[in-house]
Amino acid sequence: MDKPFAPACERNREPILGVLGEAFAHCRRVLEIGSGTGQHAVHFAAAMPWLQWQCSDRAAQLPGIRAWLAEAALPNTPAPLELDVAGAWPSARYDAVFSANTLHIMGWPEVERLFARLPEITSDAAVLAIYGPFNRGGRYTSDSNAGFDRALAARDPRMGLRDAEAVDALAQAAGFGLLQDHAMPANNRCLVWRVSVPRTRPSGLA
Repeated sequence: MDKPFAPACERNREPILGVLGEAFAHCRRVLEIGSGTGQHAVHFAAAMPWLQWQCSDRAAQLPGIRAWLAEAALPNTPAPLELDVAGAWPSARYDAVFSANTLHIMGWPEVERLFARLPEITSDAAVLAIYGPFNRGGRYTSDSNAGFDRALAARDPRMGLRDAEAVDALAQAAGFGLLQDHAMPANNRCLVWRVSVPRTRPSGLA
């Protein structure tokens, strides 16, 4: 099959890598939630060979991700997992989680579920990195973000830019403390958290 291609991934991959190279320097297993085309995965896994980069996404996205992974043939990219945040989650444990341009695509209840499930699949020193556009204090940070939000709402009223403060509150509730808030090109941000409080996991998790 022809590989899917997202121009935005090519534009933002180096700035994101600049953040992740530091944030994930001491990590070994990362779960990418919403891998999309798979472009980020092959670029980041090649640049950070000490990481096992686990892709995941909804079933419809998996063939494209597999095509990118197969072409790259990297030793640290296992087969992608099917993951819908509203459905079943993996039973493995990861010391890093990454997601790019997903929170504004999900409905807010799905965003809440994503963060609520993180304690079940992350280690006690895990790092979480989220990239994308965010509002601040309920306000747009640029005209382009305002236009993007209107386009999202026209596509699906459940979609929309999220307030950074509301997302941070979800992370805090899941036991993550904010470490860094990086300004990124095109009015995006990359927020980085680390587990800050001990969590009690349900029994039976790996």
